[in-house]
Amino acid sequence: MTKKVVTIAFCFVACVFLSGIALADRPPPNAKQLSEIVRSLELQGFEPIIEIEFDDGQWEVKAYKEGRKRQVKIDPVTGTTKSDRADD
Repeated sequence: MTKKVVTIAFCFVACVFLSGIALADRPPPNAKQLSEIVRSLELQGFEPIIEIEFDDGQWEVKAYKEGRKRQVKIDPVTGTTKSDRADD
């Protein structure tokens, strides 16, 4: 009986932990639409945009600007650029 309770408790904790991870990598409810973020980047000369991922509370974008590959991090709520660096 005790082994069964421990197993159930472990499964419950694992499910809660994993669901928290899945929810953490989503833009907040008040975030700008992704289409707005993409349009803003294009207007700044970033094209082609080759990858977009939401991670650690921000949009991480890989795109080319002036022929050079860049990695840009964007605040999802304000749409402002948090960092822009060369991507090797």
